[in-house]
Amino acid sequence: MAATRPSPLKRSTVYLNPDLLRTLKIQAAETSTTISELINRAVTDALREDRDDLAVFDERSSEPTLTFEQMLKKLDLDGKV
Repeated sequence: MAATRPSPLKRSTVYLNPDLLRTLKIQAAETSTTISELINRAVTDALREDRDDLAVFDERSSEPTLTFEQMLKKLDLDGKV
């Protein structure tokens, strides 16, 4: 099986809060990486988390739905409210 080549990077302009940019610069220096790599990792992690959340929603889609009133009544009966 042939190894896949990474896609060429594309340039984009991102406007960051000055304190956030300063923090990214420090982290990049301390970890011997680039700001671009840090941002790419953060975006990738966020998208993976969204993908995982959607998968859980799909898995649980057949579970019964409780209304707010039903849940409140259940909590009341259980002595939790």
